[in-house]
Amino acid sequence: MHRTTAAGSFAGPYTGPSAGTSVAPSAGQSGTPRRMRRLSRAILCCLLLGMSPALPVLAADMSADPVQPASGMGTIPSIAPATEGEYDMRRAVEAALRDNQGVVAARAGRDAAEEGRKSARGAFGPAVSTTYGYDRLNEKPRSMSRELDDDTYTWTVGVSQPLFTGLRLLSTYQKAALETERQALTLDKSRLDLVVQVQEAFLAYLKSGENVRSARDALSRLREQAKVTRAFYDVGLRPRLDVLQAEVDVTNAESLLITAENNHATQRARLNTLLTLPVGSDTDYVGTLVPVGFDMSLEQCLERAYRNRPDVRIAGKAVEIAGKDVRIADSGLYPQVSANFNWATEGDRPEASGSSLSPTGFSQWSTGLKAEWSVFEWGRTWYSGQQARQVETQVRAEEANLHHEVAYEVQSRLLTLTDSSKRIAVATKGLVQAEEAYRVAVARYQAQVGTNTDVLDAQAKLTEAEAALTGAKAEYLDALSKLWAAMGELKPSLTDG
Repeated sequence: MHRTTAAGSFAGPYTGPSAGTSVAPSAGQSGTPRRMRRLSRAILCCLLLGMSPALPVLAADMSADPVQPASGMGTIPSIAPATEGEYDMRRAVEAALRDNQGVVAARAGRDAAEEGRKSARGAFGPAVSTTYGYDRLNEKPRSMSRELDDDTYTWTVGVSQPLFTGLRLLSTYQKAALETERQALTLDKSRLDLVVQVQEAFLAYLKSGENVRSARDALSRLREQAKVTRAFYDVGLRPRLDVLQAEVDVTNAESLLITAENNHATQRARLNTLLTLPVGSDTDYVGTLVPVGFDMSLEQCLERAYRNRPDVRIAGKAVEIAGKDVRIADSGLYPQVSANFNWATEGDRPEASGSSLSPTGFSQWSTGLKAEWSVFEWGRTWYSGQQARQVETQVRAEEANLHHEVAYEVQSRLLTLTDSSKRIAVATKGLVQAEEAYRVAVARYQAQVGTNTDVLDAQAKLTEAEAALTGAKAEYLDALSKLWAAMGELKPSLTDG
């Protein structure tokens, strides 16, 4: 919740002591003439009147930007539209999905699996091979008292078509197709994980920005209180202890502001890294911590999660792939049958088309069927099949366990969301009360009926209330981001649209 508090916002019109109220002079001022006391009071009144216009600002600001519980909200976008050079949450997510190297690597893995599927598909067709050779003998051979050629060029062509492989080729192709689908789902999962990282970093950046603003407001209030305390001390109405306490609190507030600003810069560097921007660039990330409504039941969330989550679908593909591995291992128990065609020609010239000694009959062809069966290998094929079956049992168990883990994750995210929604309502009420308490403490201090400690305590509680509301809003949006991810849905701006 953003509230702008002007300098001196704690101060109100000083009307002096009420009727019947006397302000006792300090011990060191007992001998001061009455005219000097009147003059000092007049000077103090002028000082306070110069700071008084800021109270209406604080009072008006208390009613601004009301926060409703998340259960009663509509789907209101939480991010302001981005202009050139700015990144709202949606634009930051889209930039990360486009440029992040983790997504690029997952995309390359998917493309590689697709090429593997095409390679496995090629095994169904005939394999064509050819050879070309040249031989030269140290002397011409003789046959039937006739000299033969000592230079021989040979060219052969062979075609082999597998006919039955025990379903090995079909299972291998189906496994490659499933692997392609699994890698595509892995890409989806990496994109979803990246979205969660970007949104988490973006919300942390917005939260740290609110903490910086709150720290600056607290420092401004403490500095103004220190000025008032100094003014009271200068006219003898307050002891020096009040001045020292106010100055110590100012110093502590300055230290907290430095820490908050450093954390804000760190969160910007994290966002720059996720978006593959220069880590030190002063990127302008814009947005506000405005909760977005969510009204799905647990059953609806679980149904979406089981249908959409990439890791659930990856587990299903793993079970199917394990089944194909079983069939591939069992294919060795069956004979391997193929058809063959071979053609060869030879001659004494590079074209291998006969010679003067053999002008005809220099080429020949043949065709046939071939069956090969490994009958006994000491159980190697059998045990390979058993191993594949055990792996299939393993991945089935892992898939069942994943379903339980998904149910737990969705339930826990939904409970966190509900808890954060309730805490927003409580923190909003607490902030209103803390602001009123601070206003009353300042007014009592100026009327000389309250202490400086009361003001400082009220200021500390006001800062704590602001931090509690900011934390509740950030936690709500973070829980919503992780709930969408737990359901396997990519929501760049956290809205269901």
